[in-house]
Amino acid sequence: MRRIIFNVLLIILAFTIQNCIFPLLPFLSAAPNLLLILTFSFGFMHGKEAGMYYGLLSGLLMDLFYSGPFGFYTLIFIFMGYANGICTRYYYEDYITLPLILSVLNELAYNLYIYVFRFLIRQKLRIGFYFINLVLPEIIFTVVTTLLLYRVFLIMNRHLEEIEKRGDSTIV
Repeated sequence: MRRIIFNVLLIILAFTIQNCIFPLLPFLSAAPNLLLILTFSFGFMHGKEAGMYYGLLSGLLMDLFYSGPFGFYTLIFIFMGYANGICTRYYYEDYITLPLILSVLNELAYNLYIYVFRFLIRQKLRIGFYFINLVLPEIIFTVVTTLLLYRVFLIMNRHLEEIEKRGDSTIV
């Protein structure tokens, strides 16, 4: 239960930083997608079901904050949580290459989803401009942020597991 409450608070904090602080920084041309990092990390570490739940929470926060059809972001975040949860069988705590690859793939899928359903439908066909000016800087920032945050998530995950083990052993 502690892990769930802590991770929900972490998602709310990431959402707040992503939407309230990053837009105020004038030197950032693009901001890292913290909710995407959290969703794929939780899915990757804890499995499909947990990834879907955290994706649901992240997507609902995005849907409530941004305009458009309700469920637009929820759908992509749930899908990403599930897809990364499939990779849980390849999860090794100190293995950073796969999370970085997943970060790039998730960011590409997320931005392609937004391009198709927000721009292409309205016949805005400048995908090269969209990719160079929006997608590429966001991918770079997200991968660099993943490098920093993934280790922090691992340390927090280990710490929470130790607390859960100590709590289980004192009950018995």
